[in-house]
Order: sequence, then C-alpha cells, then structure tokens
Amino acid sequence: MSKDIQPTQAFIDIAQIKGSLIITKNFGLRLIMLCSAVNFDLKTEEEQDILVAQYQNFLNSLTFPIQIVVHSRKMELGPYLDKLKKRLRQEENELLKIQMADYIAFLEELIPQANIMDKKFYVVVPYNPPLIKTPSLKSKTADKKLTGTEFETFKKEVIQRANVVASGLGSLGLRCVQLDNHELVELFYGIYNLDLAKIESFLEEQGESKTRRD
Repeated sequence: MSKDIQPTQAFIDIAQIKGSLIITKNFGLRLIMLCSAVNFDLKTEEEQDILVAQYQNFLNSLTFPIQIVVHSRKMELGPYLDKLKKRLRQEENELLKIQMADYIAFLEELIPQANIMDKKFYVVVPYNPPLIKTPSLKSKTADKKLTGTEFETFKKEVIQRANVVASGLGSLGLRCVQLDNHELVELFYGIYNLDLAKIESFLEEQGESKTRRD
C-alpha cells in the first residue's frame, strides 16, 4: 500500500468499542440509543401542538449536547418475497392461497415503482471527560488508553446523561434502547460497508452466512 494512501480506519473517530460505549480517539465516550418513532401526521392538530411543546421543553432542559441521527436504507424485499412464494406453495387453504397470491402480486408491482425505505432513529449522547482538555494528555501517543477506573467513572457520567435523554423522550411516548457492543459493530459495519452488508444479509436469509467480523 502506498504511503500516501491511508486505511479507512484513519478517518473514523473510533478508537474502541467497550462496555456498550464508543471510545473516541481523543478519549471521549459516545452512547448510542435506538429510538422508536411517532407518526406525527396521524395526530390531531391539538396533539401535534402538545408534542411540539413537549419536545421544545425537552431540548431546553438539556445541559449537554446530543445528536439525533436518522438512518435511511432501501429495504431489500427480495428474500421476503421468496419466503412468501415458498409459503404459498405449501399452503393448503384455498382462500389463504388466493389472498397470498394477490399480496405477492401487489408487492411485485409496487417494488419497481417505489423506493421503500427503512428508517431508524438514533440518539447519540456524548461525554468528553475534562481529562482530554489537558495539554499533557493531548501530547500522549495514540496508543494511550483509558484506565479501568477512568472508564468506569466516565461511563457513569454518560449513562446518567442517557437516562435524562431517555426520560425526556419517554414523556413524548418514545422508547429508547441502548445499543450493545454487537449492535454498535453491526451499525458501523453496515454504514461503511453497505454493499457487503447487503450481501451478508442475503446470505443470512439463505442460512449460508459466514462470519466476516471478529
């Protein structure tokens, strides 16, 4: 590899994933929660006004920054259609067969005409320890890692923040769940290796997936 070409990892601000948290290269912590959604358009005007006011109050109550990320991805419905067709061939109830055949025909007509997107909503809760602001730590090498005591102390801080966020969003009827180590790896692997993630998803549907990650 040429010295002028750097690996992808050099441009990603992730040093380690540990204890269901992301440790950045400057020793900050990031906790990511997957959140449910509310169909705002189905609410009455009064309900919409209440939600907006509650959301505004929630944001104004925060004493630290958060990041809200909407991750959209085109849904791959091919494997789902294959399952339906297999089930159709096995179905003995004539009425159900007719209904399933109509549903399959509907999907086959819809898929080429519309981009059906799967959206997931994430909240990123950061914590940058005061330690990282000191010149002595900034001068450390990239091999420096947080000690076990430092990590546990900072972890408590970011979890406290996450609890505040989850409670505030809970008042809006939203449910938040923290991603664990495996889910964090899957999330970033899918973002930075979209084509490979699609292939592996298909192989998993076929029961032929091979682990590519440690």
